[in-house]
Amino acid sequence: MNRPIGIILLVIGILMLIYTGFTYTKKEKVIDAGPIQVSADKQHTVNWPPYAGCILVVGGIVLLLTGKKTS
Repeated sequence: MNRPIGIILLVIGILMLIYTGFTYTKKEKVIDAGPIQVSADKQHTVNWPPYAGCILVVGGIVLLLTGKKTS
């Protein structure tokens, strides 16, 4: 059971090291006066620290090394 979780953590950690974040666009209402509505596109950024990816990589490696081998 530890082996698949270790592989998943390792892959997610490597992806977090490669991609440091992402941006997305959201429509928000600026003015809402009865039948008249004005909206604007706002861009939001989600970033995570690089050490979070390192922690996941190390955790994945530890789980892979300590996993039981089935023969």
